[in-house]
Amino acid sequence: MQRNDAGSETTSAYAAVLDRVRSGDPAAIEDLLRQAQVIARRYSQAVCGRAPDSDDVMQEALLQTFRNARHIREPQAFRSWLYRTVKNACLIGRRRKAIDRHTGSIHDETADPADAAPGADVAIESAEERDRIRAALARLAPAHREVVFLRDFEGLSTREVARVLGISEPNVKVRLHRAHAQLRQRLAGDARTATS
Repeated sequence: MQRNDAGSETTSAYAAVLDRVRSGDPAAIEDLLRQAQVIARRYSQAVCGRAPDSDDVMQEALLQTFRNARHIREPQAFRSWLYRTVKNACLIGRRRKAIDRHTGSIHDETADPADAAPGADVAIESAEERDRIRAALARLAPAHREVVFLRDFEGLSTREVARVLGISEPNVKVRLHRAHAQLRQRLAGDARTATS
């Protein structure tokens, strides 16, 4: 229940800032970018992995926010728009890397972003437990990792997650159920391995 209340407060705050941007308030774009940076950083780390990939994606998303803030028609959907922008920037970055690898680019490709643990801080007492959960999340398929991050870490509603990912609400529920089942299974397997 708190999740929805916090989400509506955040949605109202973004709508107010976007109204200020459209009215020409010079400080409004800075406020919007500051707020957007927090979301863009967390989500880019969850979707793309760690720096430098996540930093590049965050910067691209903030650039798109700067360029398009005056043209956003539905201010209440800003968070969903920003999540989609981050996801698209990540996908474009992965495609570029794949093309670079295929064409013999000299870029360092030692780390696979899909293998990197999400950067979201989990409120868990034990650092060991947090590390176990991060490792289990990193082993999830990207589609499952995204839905867990958006729903469980960011607190988006099922409808908002569906909008961000471009899938139906029932599909969000199925992915979330499967992701939670895989996480439980992996964490239980890790616990058995640790006690052996």
